[in-house]
Amino acid sequence: MKTRGHDIEVTPTSDHVVVRVKDSVVATSSRPLVLTETGCPPRYYLPPDDVKMDLLRSSMTTSHCPFKGDAVYWSVDTGDGLIEDVVWSYPEPFARVEQIAGRLAFWAEKPGVTLEVNGQGG
Repeated sequence: MKTRGHDIEVTPTSDHVVVRVKDSVVATSSRPLVLTETGCPPRYYLPPDDVKMDLLRSSMTTSHCPFKGDAVYWSVDTGDGLIEDVVWSYPEPFARVEQIAGRLAFWAEKPGVTLEVNGQGG
């Protein structure tokens, strides 16, 4: 969908996504949604069932995106330290991206976080 020169699109894919924080695998999914947005890298939104939720710690951090809505964040505890605010979700996203509701995305640019897609990346 295009709005005032801003494109945003959510696409289902069967890509195999593995997320590591430090050396711990935090998520593995073959059911991600890929969100592509003008000016941003592609983001993989994973179902909570594919994420080790027991490693996540709720954060007080929130943010607002004019195209997606209000996000909530989690930090990841790998047992050897907390990596803060590397996971986010939109509990009630705007209608144009409603498919990502409740799914989790990872901030792969943060130190200690790697995201592999089909064995590539990280």
